[in-house]
Amino acid sequence: MNIGFYSASTPITALSPQRFQRAKQFLRQQGVHLTAGRLTGKQAGYRSGSIQARADELNELIHEPKIDVIMSTIGGTNSNSILPYIDYDYLNKHPKTFVGYSDATALLLAIQTQAPECRVLYGPALVASFGEWPPYVSQTWHYFEQVLHAKPNQAVTLTAPEYWTDKRGNWETFEHEKQKYANAWHYKNQSVLKGRLLGGNLNTMYGIVASKYCPRFTDNDILFIEDAEKDAATVEKNFAMLKDAGILDVVKGIVLGKHALFDSENTKKRPIDILQEVLNEPQKPIIYDYDSCHTIPMMTTPLGAEAVIDAVKMTVTFMDF
Repeated sequence: MNIGFYSASTPITALSPQRFQRAKQFLRQQGVHLTAGRLTGKQAGYRSGSIQARADELNELIHEPKIDVIMSTIGGTNSNSILPYIDYDYLNKHPKTFVGYSDATALLLAIQTQAPECRVLYGPALVASFGEWPPYVSQTWHYFEQVLHAKPNQAVTLTAPEYWTDKRGNWETFEHEKQKYANAWHYKNQSVLKGRLLGGNLNTMYGIVASKYCPRFTDNDILFIEDAEKDAATVEKNFAMLKDAGILDVVKGIVLGKHALFDSENTKKRPIDILQEVLNEPQKPIIYDYDSCHTIPMMTTPLGAEAVIDAVKMTVTFMDF
């Protein structure tokens, strides 16, 4: 497997060199060949380069025939800036697998809508995920590998991790064991959801929702959303954006990921509480605390797949992706 990696927003390969080296070492131990994007190790203030430079970096990887998978190094804030400059026509003729999470959602959904021959996975980012320490890094890799190697007509079932954490620390160097929590998924109204699963990071979707890069949701779709390190006011605003756009009303159900390091702003409200208030539709099925999100370990979710999500069994089965 040859993974090409890029930095469409935060210059993490320059900011976190030890975590970057640890990620490369882990992936090479798995037999992965790595191809670095041209902005690797570079920084231009809050980003890795200009809009055009970041688009050029990605297009070079898109045009490299030896690369099978294109993976983000981390998220950030500004991946949506490069969307008009990506060579979607070439991608449709020479499809690749794209993987990432958080701010990479902008690119993932753009590929989903503009180059539908590609496979799009909401999953690990090179530095953020594979620079993590054991045992979480191996668990995240295992989920990714199961989905990545699935054949076109093969169903893949993933079982949620036994434990999870969102604790800070251990970014560049190991400091201490992170506190972990026994895992559980929860639901409102219906414990099993079936349909096309589509979405990603909510705060990133906010930046493309009115554009051609945002999918058109239908009544067969399950909206998948997750976020991290946001306060209650921001979460309400972003949920309301989906309501105002008509997306919450049309989808058959919602899967809400765990919200890492959520700030309730002294309200004691949880993201699910805010979602239900904004939704104002008591019977809409919701499964929440799903593990394809900023917590670790991370499950990989193929966007656009037909999915069966069981909150009681804590399993998800993906087909047709």
